[in-house]
Amino acid sequence: MDTAESGYVLDSAALVAPVTALEFVGEEYLLTAEGPVLSVYSLHAQPKLCVSLSVLQNYRIHGVRPRPLPDCGVEEKHDEAPSGVWDRGAELAVFGGKGLRLVTLTAQSPTLQLSGPLMELQDWLLDVRWLGEKPCTFLGVVLAHNTALLLEAKSGRMVRLRSCQEVCLLYSGLLIGSLWDSAVLVGGTVFNQLVLWRPGTGSQEQAAPVERRLPGHSGVIFSLAYLPQSGLLASASDDRSVRVWSLGALGGPGGCGELEPLCQHVLYGHQARVFCVQLAQNSVFSAGEDGACLMWGGDGRVERSFKGHRAGGARALAVSEEQRWVATGGADGGVRVWRLRGHEAERESTEGGEGEGVVDLEFRGEGSPKVVCLVDGGTGVEGEMLVCTDRGRVYLRGGQDWRCVWVGDPEFQSYCVMEVVCMRGGLCVCAVGNLNGGVCVFPLSHPERGVVLRAGEGKVHSLQWVWPGQGRDVCLLASRAEGRVYRWQVGVDVDEVGVTLRFWQLQPFLLPPCSKRWLTAAVTLTDANTHSQDTLWVCGDRRGSLLLYREPEQNREMGAVEESRGPKREHSEEDGMKGEHREDDGMKREQREDDGMKGEAEETGCAQKERGEVGGRDHEAGTETMGPVCVLFGVHGKQGVTSVCECDGLCYSTGRDGIVRVLVVHGNTLTVQRAQRSAKGMEWLERVLFLQERDINGEMGPMEEGEEGMERGSGMRGREQQTDGRVLAQARFALVGFRSASFVVWDPLRQETLLSVLCGGGHRSWGYRPPALSDRGAHTHCAGGGLLVFIRQGAVLAHYPPTQAKSVSMATGQTLREGLHGRGVGCICRLGNSGCWEVLVTGGEDTSLSVQAVHMDTGTVRVLSVITDHISNVRTLTSLRRDGGHTSTSSSTSSLLFSAGGRAQLQCYRLLIGWHGEGGQPTCQVSQITSHRLDEQWERKRNRHKTVKMDPETRYMSMAVVHDGPDRVLLALACSDGAVRLFGVSEQAGKAELLWECFYHQRCVLSIAAHRLQSPQDERHVLVFSGATDGHVCVWDWTSVLALGEGQRWEGPTVPCLSLPIHQSGVNSLAVWEEPEVGSHNERLLSVASGGDDGQLSVLLLRVTFPQCQSEGAEISLELLSHWSEPLAHAAPLTALQVIDRCLIVSTSPDQRVCVWSVCENGSSLRRKGTAFTHTADVAGLEVWRREGETLAAVCGQGLQLLRITSKGRDSERDGQMDTDSRKLQERLNVTYTRNGTSEQTSGEK
Repeated sequence: MDTAESGYVLDSAALVAPVTALEFVGEEYLLTAEGPVLSVYSLHAQPKLCVSLSVLQNYRIHGVRPRPLPDCGVEEKHDEAPSGVWDRGAELAVFGGKGLRLVTLTAQSPTLQLSGPLMELQDWLLDVRWLGEKPCTFLGVVLAHNTALLLEAKSGRMVRLRSCQEVCLLYSGLLIGSLWDSAVLVGGTVFNQLVLWRPGTGSQEQAAPVERRLPGHSGVIFSLAYLPQSGLLASASDDRSVRVWSLGALGGPGGCGELEPLCQHVLYGHQARVFCVQLAQNSVFSAGEDGACLMWGGDGRVERSFKGHRAGGARALAVSEEQRWVATGGADGGVRVWRLRGHEAERESTEGGEGEGVVDLEFRGEGSPKVVCLVDGGTGVEGEMLVCTDRGRVYLRGGQDWRCVWVGDPEFQSYCVMEVVCMRGGLCVCAVGNLNGGVCVFPLSHPERGVVLRAGEGKVHSLQWVWPGQGRDVCLLASRAEGRVYRWQVGVDVDEVGVTLRFWQLQPFLLPPCSKRWLTAAVTLTDANTHSQDTLWVCGDRRGSLLLYREPEQNREMGAVEESRGPKREHSEEDGMKGEHREDDGMKREQREDDGMKGEAEETGCAQKERGEVGGRDHEAGTETMGPVCVLFGVHGKQGVTSVCECDGLCYSTGRDGIVRVLVVHGNTLTVQRAQRSAKGMEWLERVLFLQERDINGEMGPMEEGEEGMERGSGMRGREQQTDGRVLAQARFALVGFRSASFVVWDPLRQETLLSVLCGGGHRSWGYRPPALSDRGAHTHCAGGGLLVFIRQGAVLAHYPPTQAKSVSMATGQTLREGLHGRGVGCICRLGNSGCWEVLVTGGEDTSLSVQAVHMDTGTVRVLSVITDHISNVRTLTSLRRDGGHTSTSSSTSSLLFSAGGRAQLQCYRLLIGWHGEGGQPTCQVSQITSHRLDEQWERKRNRHKTVKMDPETRYMSMAVVHDGPDRVLLALACSDGAVRLFGVSEQAGKAELLWECFYHQRCVLSIAAHRLQSPQDERHVLVFSGATDGHVCVWDWTSVLALGEGQRWEGPTVPCLSLPIHQSGVNSLAVWEEPEVGSHNERLLSVASGGDDGQLSVLLLRVTFPQCQSEGAEISLELLSHWSEPLAHAAPLTALQVIDRCLIVSTSPDQRVCVWSVCENGSSLRRKGTAFTHTADVAGLEVWRREGETLAAVCGQGLQLLRITSKGRDSERDGQMDTDSRKLQERLNVTYTRNGTSEQTSGEK
């Protein structure tokens, strides 16, 4: 079989795998390793990838040991060396698995070059150390069976071999010292002890004795670190602890250190296993499975915490020599660096103690503080803030002092609401509302020039400052419980006399009847779909509804009446004739049943007009009111909408239901495009913080947004993007809200907490200002910084950003490489490509979908969007192209994406991929179409906790498109409860419904595939193939489903047409294709390939005979012509296979092999034509496609890898013109040895 493997060559095009090794070279470069690939990142002003090189072929790199180039004259990296010793570069000993190789790093325009062949040993390598006199010419190697080996660095010749009397398996090893004769080996054993022994002393023919034992851990030891300057040894264990031992000097004259070593500290702070540990001066660094990197102080307490990886945790850790940088590599394939110190760096910190960094502002005003607001117009470094007390006084803090700027009338005491806005020119205006409908508006610089407006009678529930558009004055909205929203347009005149406020009263809004009828959020848009200048208002109320108002331009201009100019005076409205409101029974019923509604129904503008709410006379003041043209009633639940904002033509709303909704306005219709859930436990969302993309690597910075920054969101940018045909890409944003008693800033794309401050919860007055773009330094990429002010227990407290406090709680570091799923990736699907970018979607065990673009030339992987709607793992994906008529240009691709998995959940999305800029940078817009769950009716029951759910949790294992019709898509799903189900998904109706199910298999159905045939009479036929855990493959005739009408259930077959026992156990994958026409014109030949748990690859050849007469009930007949199998196609279960064309099949397995098979036309034989080793462990999914004359394959599992499949016979350059570097990559040097110390070397090419 090996001789047949020369037909096709498989080369790696891109790789995302767990990062298993990190190493700093001086303070300028960081070496990272994922799989066999070694990469160099420059840590200059803007960190970037410089060069990558595949070093260890099929081994995964687990360590890199650098030494300065010989003419630098320095022996080891860990010695106190001048800062310039790494200026010329370094010699790297790269090891992992059973492989070891030397690589030269040249610092000038950094390059990597192989220095020798790959040395393959007989045992696993745990540690490598440069040994010998200057320059170091030997390598000390620690092997997994408690053995030490001394090698000549260049030749790979074994010089010494020494084993220990303690014959056991080591999980970790560390060789300490610079000479073999005095070196000390520290091993972490499987029986939870550390053993110390010296391989270079005593008789080399005898096993060395153990000189020290360090018990204490209750789990295996994963990592070891030693600091010569302090004589401390650190160990990280499976028991979630880090132990610090005082051993004294190890190696050299010190031998194995103290006779009775002491454990100085037992450090518990991780929530899971600790994988890595590093020692630095006065600090200990540890990283573990919980994704956190902890910095411990000399007293054994956590000083700082760095979090930047998803599920799966951090697998690699490195600290630079001068402790300027700390880097972590995760199981998600991501690499993060944090700056610890440096004159040009901002002092950052992370999510350590949540209460750290909180400062009491020592408010000493009259009364108890009730409301706090931040003032963006402050000139101080700390910013200014306002506090209103229960005595009706407003205090302003500037610098360190509080001063009273406004004293209200007695009606402003006890209760008040307050909002502040910064006008053009830096002038700030404050509005304060009271219980009697009064709203006092005054400039902070001249509070005596304030004006009291009258918003009817009764309690003012909320005040909103909204910028209606560029070049317009700000609007003030005051809302009352009766549903009337008063509006004023506020202008400011500054002259030699002082500041004068101008007011124009606008037409009030009227909210729909409900139990909690007041406004909580508002934003304005400009109608981008028409040329009118109408202003669209998107508002949210306390009931959780989203409302759309259309304000005609002429109405706003004609109805604008100047209401106030000059000194302070009070304005009131005379009560006019009370108008009657027509209210139908449906709305009354909604109000009565308000407590039991889910609030997902949408009401259009026509429905509102029928109720008489669009335009009418308010019963309180005889003025005309404006009703909504569209209502999404209760869409955010009963706890209300907390914010509405706009960016690039799309609206974003948040609520206390833990969901941010992306909305789009079409005419008079407000439509939810996507609903995205926040972090677990973060049900209280307050606002969206938009981030600005800085470069292709995904580094983001915060963009100011909020109540004071709404002037930016006027909708003009969105209109420009739509008119020039570009895709409205969803903005990159973070979510601001509360998790229990903590204020939290959450990044939904990277799935990480940016900021967490223990403030007591959201039931208090608070204000948050993100760091401004102009204030951020070159190294600050922390969206979780900024200033937080809140009131707790009668005190005004502040949490300052990292630039103002040494003890703070957040820094996100810099992302050198983006990570994907932290856990296993179970399925993959391709959407399309443009230029050098390929767009893929992956679904993982972390319940998320990740949309990413892969640059085929550089291998760069960029995450475009993360979808977190699934409540269990995602097992299967499929997509359909939808490019026709969606956009006016060809610079975007549109697809329908279907995902299914655990908890019987089916999701449907529309993905619009755009390509913007000179380099064709990809962007992604996600629109949620529908969601379906089998047990959602059961979960709606109020008394479900009193009943027993009889049916088990069903998992969707596989999915196939049966029919792509004009009105709906038919999907076949294989289910774990033994059923094959048919679903109909309608994009227009936005729903998915179950049409048919059959439990013929009576056991878990693992795979399903569909194939469409055309009969000689031009009639369409559909055959569906299903495979179950009993090894049977069933063939179903689903032709009648094509005639199924909308809304009808299908009465499908109860038994298949054909059932064939193919495998000994489960059938994991199926592929079907049609052979060329042979024989009778009334027949077709189908080939079916299947892969199973038994590692077997089978190919069936079926004859399909169409019925002679087209009478009702006539069925096609199937006949098995041949069956060919390859019993040992893989050494593990064959998990996925795909067909390139009629003659080629690609298969993969957890044995980490990707194989190309040639199939004869009659299906009588299988021949392996190519094999490649993939660096993706636990392979679960495969996708194959053709691209510009070449074939690409993507495999997913514990990571993601793209492979190029090319025909070796057609590529003469690959046959005989391999360059020197490619030949060096194939060189191997096998180092074998025996216990008596003899060795031999075999070299060659593979």
